[in-house]
Amino acid sequence: MKVILLKDVKGQGKKGEVKEVSEGYANNFLFKQNLAAPATEGSMKVLEQQKKAEERRKAQEKADAQELARKLEELTVQLKAKSGADGRLFGAVSNKQVAEALDKQGIKLDKRKIVMDEPIRTLGVTEVVVKLHPEVSAKLKVHVVEE
Repeated sequence: MKVILLKDVKGQGKKGEVKEVSEGYANNFLFKQNLAAPATEGSMKVLEQQKKAEERRKAQEKADAQELARKLEELTVQLKAKSGADGRLFGAVSNKQVAEALDKQGIKLDKRKIVMDEPIRTLGVTEVVVKLHPEVSAKLKVHVVEE
């Protein structure tokens, strides 16, 4: 019997897949637990439309991320920090501070998307990687000046 999985089922497959299972397994377990639905012509068409809508949504998210990446590549974020005589900072500039500076410039970005191996500890321009999408990342220039 062909069924469409409504949720991920261990040992069978992921949500949205069409699987061939035994009739007893489908009737006694999958349907009762609302894990699957019978694969009729109507439900197959609905599934195809859902997949197309999901693909369009993912493509739009990627396009939005690429547009934001272009903006970030051109942008330089300027932060002020106290420093010693040799150009080393008292403390450090973290990804949270960079996200707050971007927010002041009108770009809302989650601090977890700003990837820093370690905080910035020196004056000057530093390039920071920003992961906007699994396939899209940008380099943002962070300019730290003395306060």
